[in-house]
Amino acid sequence: NNKTILSSFLNVGEVSMSQGQEIPFCTQEQYSAHNEITAISPSKPDKGSSSQEKEDSSASLSKSGTENLPVDPLDEKVTSLVQFLLHKYQTKEPITKAEVLDVVVKECKDHFLEILRRASKHMEVVFGVDVKEVDPTRHTYALVNKLGLTYDARLSGEEGMPKTSLLIIVLGVIFMKGNRATEEEIWKVLNMMDLYSGRNHFIFGEPRKFITKDLVQERYLEYQQVANSDPPCYEFLWGPRAHAEASKMKLLEFFTEIHESDPRCFPSQYEEALRDEAERAQARLAARASTNSQDSSEQALKF
Repeated sequence: NNKTILSSFLNVGEVSMSQGQEIPFCTQEQYSAHNEITAISPSKPDKGSSSQEKEDSSASLSKSGTENLPVDPLDEKVTSLVQFLLHKYQTKEPITKAEVLDVVVKECKDHFLEILRRASKHMEVVFGVDVKEVDPTRHTYALVNKLGLTYDARLSGEEGMPKTSLLIIVLGVIFMKGNRATEEEIWKVLNMMDLYSGRNHFIFGEPRKFITKDLVQERYLEYQQVANSDPPCYEFLWGPRAHAEASKMKLLEFFTEIHESDPRCFPSQYEEALRDEAERAQARLAARASTNSQDSSEQALKF
């Protein structure tokens, strides 16, 4: 079991919803996958950390990395494949079954599908990225953002790991909190994931800049002062790009599927997601009708 190989890197918590229900935004599977990767990932201390903090951090990671190293050969292969996929993400190189078998799986070729399944699940819940087979004949794969989100930090010259899952979590908190979430509510969830303002995280970097600057600039989030708040406090809302790309139903299904729950366990969000789906369907039909009309007009002009 993956859970037996993990170091204590992230805390697992649940966020209370307005109707008294709870949905975990940092899941046990995220906890497991995060820590499995952490055990073999180099840790970069914060620039502002004291020497004692750096030593404590190094000692903690060293201890967790040695005491909880994978012992199951498949766990080791899953971890190696996740690292391999992250490298491919950073270099934008194609992924082939042949290379995975040769470089990663090796002597465990008979377990390729299981190793790929588990690594793909880690990529999904930790990084917000799906592993898709794009050519069944040649067995080539591509890494695609969850929920149809097109955000790609690499386009702006940033290096590092995919940050889609952090975007998904923030959008999820906003949606579950009634389409607007205070800064305090957002940080409550992020703190559960060991994400703190001003502190670098080994996957997401410094989270405050990412959610208040980068995602706002990319129009995924709106970050504004709460009306009439004194002293001033701030809140997050979905930005226009999030509304255009993210399906509320798929978002709700993503969180509830991870926890083996059902979207209908959250009736108000489920009803809103149904309305969102209907509006999206109407918009697609209108766009298709407009395109067909334009094509017809162009054909008529030719004659």
